[in-house]
Amino acid sequence: MGHRRSKTANAGALAGCVLLLLAGCSSRPVETPSGTPSSGLAPTASAGTRSTTPAPAHGSVTVLREVAKGLDSPWGVAPLPGGDLLVASRDEGTISRVALRSGHLTEIGSVSGVSPAGEGGLLGLALSPSFAEDRMVYAYFTTESDNRIARLRYDERRPVGQQLGEPDTVFRGIPKGLVHNGGRIAFGPDGMLYVGTGDSGRSELAQDRGSLGGKILRMTPDGEPVHGNPQADSVVYSLGHRNVQGLAWDGEKHLWAAEFGQDTWDELNAIEPSGNYGWPEAEGAAGRSGFKDPVAQWPTDEASPSGIAFAAGSLWMAGLKGERLWRIPVDGRRAAAAPEAFLEGEYGRLRTVITVGDDRILLVTSETDRRGTPEPGDDRILELQVR
Repeated sequence: MGHRRSKTANAGALAGCVLLLLAGCSSRPVETPSGTPSSGLAPTASAGTRSTTPAPAHGSVTVLREVAKGLDSPWGVAPLPGGDLLVASRDEGTISRVALRSGHLTEIGSVSGVSPAGEGGLLGLALSPSFAEDRMVYAYFTTESDNRIARLRYDERRPVGQQLGEPDTVFRGIPKGLVHNGGRIAFGPDGMLYVGTGDSGRSELAQDRGSLGGKILRMTPDGEPVHGNPQADSVVYSLGHRNVQGLAWDGEKHLWAAEFGQDTWDELNAIEPSGNYGWPEAEGAAGRSGFKDPVAQWPTDEASPSGIAFAAGSLWMAGLKGERLWRIPVDGRRAAAAPEAFLEGEYGRLRTVITVGDDRILLVTSETDRRGTPEPGDDRILELQVR
């Protein structure tokens, strides 16, 4: 399975952990494939399963198999009808198809205009809600001038490596930077496209209602503002975000987002229209009027959250610097129990989580993103059973 020794210092420390609305920390050992206990810490892009059965306070994770290996800087993932996956390479600007059963990788094409640098490049992927008819793949990527969203037709009848059409830009002008480019995109239960952006290293943009930086956006598949948005002529759905990296909906269709903090707290937020999540005036829970406090928060070296997904009554959050998978049981818009950490240090940096069944998720590692220490076989996609 390519297990690695933990590279996370002081892995069992609980002193800095916080879970809002719940008291105390969980000290129950959590199950890992190697059988080694790892202390749980208390503090999508996927619409998730629709079960509303409350999750138990404690869960488990079992690695079923390695789906694929040898991926280069994987970032966005879009499951195809039938189970195969489209995977974006951030640094190469290419999209590959991964056969779910065999793990075979086939590059289907490149996205013209991608300008990878720092944390930018080819980032989030999503399939059109009418993919069966239009075969459109949506991609969020960094260009020389901005971050933008384009759709590309996927034509399997064309030669391998040339199966993507030219990008049709549906939305442009999202601020870019060497850091904090956001990039997660997902179609919600309402059929609209949701987009997580970053502040591009300019923290003042997050509170600027005229800027697209540090926001969650909601738009039609054609890139237009949606009726019911906080402002009729704007795609801005929420603000005050530093760098949104994960979007997912739970079984009750509540939207959740994971985002990077700066030096102190990473956050999991329950997203509401027009909600202001505080950055840069607040990092983590501030208890200040006008700002939404996170549902859960973690010291930055224990999370640096990226993708999230909903399965088995819980949100599952990938940690980059934290090198672990977090389970957060939810009930409505609150955490129902203390978060638990799994796979700590087993596979290195973790980037993306995808729901593939009521109790199954796919987990994508991120050791080849120039911040990891790749081993032979990295990066990988793993299939997990979760409870």
